[in-house]
Amino acid sequence: MTMGVRRATELLAVPVTHNDIPLGRAVDMLLDLAAGRALGLEIHCGDEVRRFLPLGAARLGADATEVGSPLSLLDDVSFYRARGAAFRDVRGAEVARSGAALGTLADVAIAADGSIVAFVVDSPRGKARVAFGPAVSLGRARKASAA
Repeated sequence: MTMGVRRATELLAVPVTHNDIPLGRAVDMLLDLAAGRALGLEIHCGDEVRRFLPLGAARLGADATEVGSPLSLLDDVSFYRARGAAFRDVRGAEVARSGAALGTLADVAIAADGSIVAFVVDSPRGKARVAFGPAVSLGRARKASAA
């Protein structure tokens, strides 16, 4: 069953399958923030190789991301990484609307067609959903300090 809006963290938590056969796990989502779209998922496959799954080639289900063919998984992840922003790299970035700080990026809500619907931010008042649009921007992500 295909779902409507999914969060990046949900898609990173379910297996990638073909006909219920596990192919791997999503380890990151690549975003085109300028276009307001998710490009696809970086998949760590069972053969220990990282591959790229274009979002248009996937069905985003509740329990798995399903692909119609294992051939949908592309070998050249670096090509897509160079053209997008990795969710794991922008998570924790400051989110602002018209210059006003709203909090830090915790998650990204993605529609079934790949469009970014909203950012989920951590703010002093808790989690908030911020509708994505031209007035919404991301600052630099805070790097985690070494323990």
